[in-house]
Amino acid sequence: MKFAAMFFLLMSAASVQAQLYKSTGPDGKVTYSDTPPAAGKAIAQKTVAGSGGDSSDGLPYELALAVKNHPVTLYSAEKCIPCDDGRKMLNERGIPFSEKTVKSNEDIAALHKITKGDQLPVLTVGGNQESAFSAAAWGTALTAAGYPESNRLPKTYRNAAPVAAAPGAASPGKSAAPAIGSTTNNNGDALPAAGNAPPGFRF
Repeated sequence: MKFAAMFFLLMSAASVQAQLYKSTGPDGKVTYSDTPPAAGKAIAQKTVAGSGGDSSDGLPYELALAVKNHPVTLYSAEKCIPCDDGRKMLNERGIPFSEKTVKSNEDIAALHKITKGDQLPVLTVGGNQESAFSAAAWGTALTAAGYPESNRLPKTYRNAAPVAAAPGAASPGKSAAPAIGSTTNNNGDALPAAGNAPPGFRF
């Protein structure tokens, strides 16, 4: 009887450890936690994942923990082949990530708060940063953060659409800075062509 009771307690503890809460905030950001979010602050979905198995409404446990502890963000630009290569690698490996685009001066300023690097794309894995695309370096950073080596995403999973690195940067009543590559400023004056790369960045 004592052995049966002890076995039952161990199994109960294991099931508690595998319980995660998936929360979607007002800004659309998804987080995973082992404690339910405060009422009214997010919509919570309780996810119970078995060892290495997919849950019908969430991520595999190992992947969910990596996302919780070391979220991945890709900073990219338009017409950037290395950015496309980096995005393809993340998708093929099955890495949940958020993407932020660098187009305006405000976006560049927001990126410089994260990194002083001068090459796009920039990948952040928790507190680690990788400037410029390198399959080997990115793979090492992801593995060190606990992400699986192979794709374990549910087939229905989709990453959120890219957003600007500095959304809503313009103050009310003020015009936003001209987009990178614009030929005129807000007053209609001609500007030197900036090409597809944000000033100071290389692909």
